[in-house]
Order: sequence, then C-alpha cells, then structure tokens
Amino acid sequence: MEYMTLNNGLQCPVIGIGTFMLAPNDAQNSVREALKMGYSLVDTANAYVNERAVGRGIKESGVDREDVFLSTKL
Repeated sequence: MEYMTLNNGLQCPVIGIGTFMLAPNDAQNSVREALKMGYSLVDTANAYVNERAVGRGIKESGVDREDVFLSTKL
C-alpha cells in the first residue's frame, strides 16, 4: 500500500473505497469487505445518505476504528 504524509505527520493511504451513489446496504457490505481485504481509507459524505451504513460496515469489519481513515463532507 502506498501512503502520503499529512501535515500532522500521519501516514494516509492514497487508495481507498468511495461510497458515492451506493445504497446504504451496498455501502455497508462494500466497506466491510474492503476493510477486511486491507483497505484502510473510506470516503463518504452526508449527501450520500449512507454514513450510518458506512459506520456499520466499519464496525462489522473487525478493524479497529483508529486504524481506519474516514473522510466525509458536510
């Protein structure tokens, strides 16, 4: 996995999963499986109306929340 260094020194993956246009159930399943496969960056937004489902997917993946980069937009 390739990473970039953020201004605060954290390493952020350059490739992740986006959830635009995914129905909540699809977002939940896709996020869960992507995290299980080793992805650690998830992008969502309030306008996508699937943020709760993304959260459920993160929880179901078994990956510690502090190991997931989550980007969202208002």
